[in-house]
Amino acid sequence: MAIKQLSPEQIRTWTLAEKDRWWRREVYRGDMPQLTIRSALTGMILGGVLSLTNLYIGIRTGWTLGVGITSVILAFAFFKVLSRIRLASEMTLLENNAMQSIATAAGYMTGPLVSSLAAYMLITDSIIPMYQTILWMIFLSILGVLFAFPLKRRFINDEQMPFPEGRAAGIVMDSLHSETGVAGLFKAKILAYGAAVSAFIEIFRNDYVMHLIRMPFLKLPDYWDDFIYRFANPNILGIPLKDLTVRVDSSVVMVAAGGLMGVKTGISLLAGAALNYFVLAPYLIDSGVIKETSFKAITMWALWGGVAMMTTASLFAFFSKPGVILNSFRSLTKKQKGADDDVLKDIELPMNVFLIGIPAVGAVCVTLAHLFFNVDILMAIIAIPLVFVFSLIAVNSTGLTSITPTGALGKLTQLTYSVIAPGNITTNIMTAGITGEVAGNASNLLMDIKPGYMLGGKPRHQAIGHVLGILAGAVVAVPVFYVILDGNLSQLTSDKMPMPMAQIWRAVAEVLTQGLSFLHPSAQTAIAVGAFSGILFEVLAKLTSGRFPVSGVGMGLAFVLPFSDSLAMASGAILFGILKKVLKNEKSLPYRIFVENHETVCAGGIAGGALIGIVLILLEKLS
Repeated sequence: MAIKQLSPEQIRTWTLAEKDRWWRREVYRGDMPQLTIRSALTGMILGGVLSLTNLYIGIRTGWTLGVGITSVILAFAFFKVLSRIRLASEMTLLENNAMQSIATAAGYMTGPLVSSLAAYMLITDSIIPMYQTILWMIFLSILGVLFAFPLKRRFINDEQMPFPEGRAAGIVMDSLHSETGVAGLFKAKILAYGAAVSAFIEIFRNDYVMHLIRMPFLKLPDYWDDFIYRFANPNILGIPLKDLTVRVDSSVVMVAAGGLMGVKTGISLLAGAALNYFVLAPYLIDSGVIKETSFKAITMWALWGGVAMMTTASLFAFFSKPGVILNSFRSLTKKQKGADDDVLKDIELPMNVFLIGIPAVGAVCVTLAHLFFNVDILMAIIAIPLVFVFSLIAVNSTGLTSITPTGALGKLTQLTYSVIAPGNITTNIMTAGITGEVAGNASNLLMDIKPGYMLGGKPRHQAIGHVLGILAGAVVAVPVFYVILDGNLSQLTSDKMPMPMAQIWRAVAEVLTQGLSFLHPSAQTAIAVGAFSGILFEVLAKLTSGRFPVSGVGMGLAFVLPFSDSLAMASGAILFGILKKVLKNEKSLPYRIFVENHETVCAGGIAGGALIGIVLILLEKLS
């Protein structure tokens, strides 16, 4: 079944009320079962398992995987098998959607374990009691849910932001649950072929598997440019490009993710990455400002300008069109007067839930920060309004690229508290944990809601599901983390548990608690230039009715990503943009695959690579 969507012209010209009426009339599926007992239990079980994979990946690399698409495929296949042996009926489309909200929430909520909480343990040389970690992570995540809904009407209903990973999940679900018509079968085949290609590439890139099947000579390189380095050593100012992360990744997962972003975001990522890694980083390394040639060292300098650019671009874009948020508050007043004509009032989460919930849950978080981590009450209170600002940045980034810059936003908080609470390193770490984690959860919830909006589900059901997923992730991932730690704090910097993200958080805290003046003058200049550039790009976009080719959020994000990731995503975005321009024959097979169903191709590439990637990680872990 084709997913109904507005055209770019309609998105730009229609009012929010018009868009809401269109959605209620054309997309909403009424009372189709969604948050049922089986969808909740399936989501919590899958989410608990997948949270362990994210925990392992976070420990090794500092990154986390989106598990929505993986959970969708697994749940669909499981109930498909049960239906064939007549033990259960197949999941409905919206049951699967509610399930992926739960599983995704469980997968993402492991972030603090590999960042702020681990950094706090390293700094204080003490292990946080398990019950404190569980409570802390649950309440921060719930606060993120509450912050998300005031932004939902703006970024999903009105702006119709793509949220690429969420969009991919929606396309996958639509393909899997389509009726057995020709179009549905064709889309399913495209999805399967895309997944198979991506999965096979991941298999042939894996050292363990290729040695297991005794075919190491067929192993694909991790980066295609490995062939170049056999014969040459391309460099800038004597610095090898590969040390600057200028690599060409052989995986297609990030390329597929880029295909869902749009050309403007892809160009912005590529422009930011080129400026950072071809110009600024080599010059600063050569001049001694950046002390070593590594992604960590480069990012410790580059993130300041990049985060400043994302901050001002996001704030300007938000406050240049504040009507959606204001209208949300006005709708509450209208309801009290008996004149509320909001067509989604029985579907959206009621306004008073977060009007009451944010102060209440925020107060709990402030109290826990004081009791568990000895953060001054006033310092903890200041972090709560900062969450709103950083949620705007995080949602903008996630909405455009599916990447939530939680780490970068944490660093911005650490910079703020280096000024207002100089010398207090634990406050620096834990307040950053509040803002980064809450903003991250707000963004991830909107990512979960995107497929629900595409498929006609109830947002309030997904909010409840997100909370269930938070609980599932906490009761599974946290105990396993403590089992791995085994009471030995030295494990956190061992080969078994390198914790790169936690070490970056600790390093930033140790630097910044000595005061803002300790930051290199060039980094201070980068903050000013980045802040001005973010506003300039948004002004130009507004003056050109969105036709200005550079996004401040996209360009700023490139400063906190490896060049290889930005290149891969930009390649996907530009490639599908070119195919859309070149392929004109609507009856031809290439057009039907790469233009008409390009989202399905990308979704397959993401799903296949992510699913087999998790299987390979588990295989290596259990071997």
